[in-house]
Amino acid sequence: MGDASDAALARYATVRLTSDLSGLTENERAMIPILVHAAERMNDIYWLEMFGPRDSLLGSISDPSLRRQVEINYGPWDRLAGDAPFVPGVGPRPKGARFYPTDMTVDEFEAAADQDNDERLRSHYTIVARNAEGRVEAVPYHRAFQREVHAAATLLREAAALADDVGLRRYLELRATALETDDYRASDEAWMDMKSNTLDIVIGPIEVYDDKLFGYKASHEGIVLVKDREWSGRLAHYADLLPSLQAALPVPPAYRSERPGMDADLNAYDAIYCAGHANAEPVLAINLPNDEEVALARGTRRLQLKNVMRAKFDAIVRPIADLLLAEDERTYLTFDAWFEIAMFHEIAHGLGIQRTLDGRDTVRRALREQAIPLEEQKADVVGLFTLARLNESGERGIAPTIGHHVAHLVDFCRMLRFGGASPYALSAASQLNFLVTHGAVLRDAASGTYRIDADRVEPAVEEMATRMLTLQGDGDYEGVVAWYEATGAVGDDQRRDLDRLAGRGVPIDVIYEQGLEVLGLA
Repeated sequence: MGDASDAALARYATVRLTSDLSGLTENERAMIPILVHAAERMNDIYWLEMFGPRDSLLGSISDPSLRRQVEINYGPWDRLAGDAPFVPGVGPRPKGARFYPTDMTVDEFEAAADQDNDERLRSHYTIVARNAEGRVEAVPYHRAFQREVHAAATLLREAAALADDVGLRRYLELRATALETDDYRASDEAWMDMKSNTLDIVIGPIEVYDDKLFGYKASHEGIVLVKDREWSGRLAHYADLLPSLQAALPVPPAYRSERPGMDADLNAYDAIYCAGHANAEPVLAINLPNDEEVALARGTRRLQLKNVMRAKFDAIVRPIADLLLAEDERTYLTFDAWFEIAMFHEIAHGLGIQRTLDGRDTVRRALREQAIPLEEQKADVVGLFTLARLNESGERGIAPTIGHHVAHLVDFCRMLRFGGASPYALSAASQLNFLVTHGAVLRDAASGTYRIDADRVEPAVEEMATRMLTLQGDGDYEGVVAWYEATGAVGDDQRRDLDRLAGRGVPIDVIYEQGLEVLGLA
């Protein structure tokens, strides 16, 4: 197993999570270790959600490389290889991870939920277990993970007592209560209220990506953050544009009838510690809260993780471009252009509508497990559409649009490498196939390099944006399934291109070297 595990580990580039802490107050520096320890408790819960007791697996492994591979994946299934098992004797990953009984069928769950009209079974904040009679029932997270939740809440209150910023103090206190009750709305609203804080923490059950059975259950994570005030100042202006961006979407008025919340803001942060889902699948940005009612009424905060973005650009994006992008197109690829497509991807998450046109359900509930890849694809293409419109209007500070399309093309190749189990890879394959079919992306067979057709790419992106927004507004589950059946496969040419990247040793993703020692706070 050693050679195979060593090869698996070589797919990652190691990134040190650091930031300039010299401008922090004495209390802020004292808060960081407390917040890091609170985030660490999310690691404990995430292991239980993904696999079960951590030591039962790690204690059986003596090979250090294999052990490290298990730690990175929070279990014995390879996230970069379609969740294939890599530990001998381990079967396939349960689609519902450990959020549901592994012997539960979809029909059994739906019958139980419908029979009692039991929204608790579908809640983001419950696990589903069998009771003494063998029937499925919902167990709130704060009961299922009581010890870990209590420890994290205690630490958040300890940090709140040191907070100089009133908004941060209130958020930490309310988030502690939320962890203990599974009622997150008040803390989400308090998080939206924060404007002057330097430190931040995203903590609790956040994203539903790991529930590949229904897309209901939120995984625990923790991210400790330090604001980059200079870059945040550059971004603040774009939050004011949300109403006009919503009005310009290429769909009939009914599909853009909701008004984006006006408390939305944009900021740049350095991530200094990540735990749970945020550590297993490192993200470039944060767009929260996920509560549709809060997002509709208040908007969302969009946090660009600048140090992570810079690390991925240097270690992964640029080497991919050097191998797969036509030579004369490489000059268009800049960090600013790549930063902007990531930023407007997050902005686009807040555009469109949260509820289906018939008013019966949220888009996320109506589309079930298909909601995640479709939302990621919508955010990509609506973000590009929006950037093009801003460029046409002469908006200052926006890179030339061709740079965005080139950066996006390279990003397809980056995301395709995440494997078939990743919603990002499915979204990337769909977009690339659509653009190739429409002549907007061209591949030179002799060199195996790609280029953008500048005349065709924007009409194709607009057509795709219209399709995504319409599928969401209609809550058309069968339509989304058909869309990905038609567009979501990785072609033979693309597989050969991905093999070339692997052969050149280009990393697929990053792993973090992090903690108090890295920060100089041990």
